[in-house]
Amino acid sequence: MHGSTHDVTNQAPALVDYDVFTADVALCEAVARHGAKEAVEDLSALGIRAGSEQAQRWGVEANANPPALRTHDRFGTRIDEVDFHPSWHRLLEVALDAGLHAAPWGPDAGPAAHVRRAAGFLVWSHAEAGHGCPVSMTYAAVPALRVDPALAEVWEPRLRSRHYDGVLGPPAAKTGALAGMGMTEKQGGSDVRANTTRAEPAGADGFLLTGHKWFCSAPMSDLFLVLAQEPEGLSCFLVPRVLDDGARNVFRIQRLKDKLGNRSNASAEVEFDRTWAQRLGPEGRGVATIIEMVSATRLDCVLGSTALMRQAVAQATHHAAHRSAFGSLLAEQPLMRNVLADLAVESEAATALAIRLAATVDSGERELRRLALAVGKYWVCKRTPAVVGEALECLGGNGYVEESGLPRLYREAPLNSIWEGSGNVNALDVLRGLRRETAAFAAFLAECELGRGADSRLDAALDGLPAAVKAAEEGSARRLVEQLALVLQGSLLVRYAPAYVADAFCASRLTGEWGHAFGTLPAGLDVEAVVERTTPRLAR
Repeated sequence: MHGSTHDVTNQAPALVDYDVFTADVALCEAVARHGAKEAVEDLSALGIRAGSEQAQRWGVEANANPPALRTHDRFGTRIDEVDFHPSWHRLLEVALDAGLHAAPWGPDAGPAAHVRRAAGFLVWSHAEAGHGCPVSMTYAAVPALRVDPALAEVWEPRLRSRHYDGVLGPPAAKTGALAGMGMTEKQGGSDVRANTTRAEPAGADGFLLTGHKWFCSAPMSDLFLVLAQEPEGLSCFLVPRVLDDGARNVFRIQRLKDKLGNRSNASAEVEFDRTWAQRLGPEGRGVATIIEMVSATRLDCVLGSTALMRQAVAQATHHAAHRSAFGSLLAEQPLMRNVLADLAVESEAATALAIRLAATVDSGERELRRLALAVGKYWVCKRTPAVVGEALECLGGNGYVEESGLPRLYREAPLNSIWEGSGNVNALDVLRGLRRETAAFAAFLAECELGRGADSRLDAALDGLPAAVKAAEEGSARRLVEQLALVLQGSLLVRYAPAYVADAFCASRLTGEWGHAFGTLPAGLDVEAVVERTTPRLAR
């Protein structure tokens, strides 16, 4: 009669203080099969740190305290600096110490360096997504910089350094550096050839840029690759924040974007007013020069989206394993099991594809990467908002509370589908590749054919690909890319995943037996095994 009215029961414990890496069975298996077994111990250590209460708190604090722009100091001098919460810096320190930025490009990186780095990027993203932006752009800047060996000699050692140096300074004084990118402008967006920023020669090897950039993420980075017009067309330039003599380059931050997604990272509008720069690559070949950077950042879009999926599915399966309703655990109820298994299959397919794409960098499979990366970027990033939204619903009203972490994932979910080419841009890129680069399609088809004979449903889908490619038009490009993605994911799963996972994928994604929402897997599948494989085991 006099008991407490505030006893808390039937609540899932917080998913914290567990090894994010070893709890992700599909990721562990992908790392091992792509030659990175020796990295398991390091990845597990990073996974423990990512799942720790401390790292999770850093992520919360970095988003609860957004960066603040300071255009001038107290004396009125223009400084254009952005202040970040200390937790932002802690997150970056761990990321760089783990080599998640440019370390794989080093001469002593070892075999499967990009697979190891991809797995680490995926694991550490569980702590927080926003700080992955400068990490990703730094990773992507190195292959673009190598177009000019002299510039690469100056900057690459600093970009590959595992020391996080978060203070602006001249290149010679930096023990570590981060890179950014500025391509799009107000009037053009993805159509960078509509850019109006112009470059004028200034001395033996310098140029002065005048214009603007509509999106410039991580504006406190040390150098930026930007596009500007010259007489022969669009060229690529390297813009340092601080010049060799210690003077600040003209890099006017007009405002920070109030954007959907994470709140931890700063995305800025910047103006160049005779800003000093060095050309990277030949005049008029800016897109060709920077395309290597775009390719690498597209890979990280796939990895980041895969990480968001995995986090959401881990939260949903963990919750369902502890929460009871109507007399039994949620995870034991047939309809919830169907939902969880459907989400788990999507997450595992994304993981298999993401790590396979990273492996193409280690192996030098340029033709396969050319097509598969655009296909994967389109499909995995498109699937993420739906996966996160459904996973959030698995937690019911608890999923809509900020402390659950799901709202932060949901706000972040659409981001990667827009960055480095929206869905339409990637779909059209695939279509161009199919029409102009027969070797790329041959490599893609050969990879898919490795799964032939393992499942009749996959075989039928494979048989239909050549005709679908031949009949594709611009208006149907998205449908074609979806087919390509599903066949590639199906081929990977029938080769590498447990039979019950591959069966669930082929029965749903490659036939007409799937509905229009998650939780519509056909009958007769081992959904219990799929859910058990995906539930974070160390947290149960």
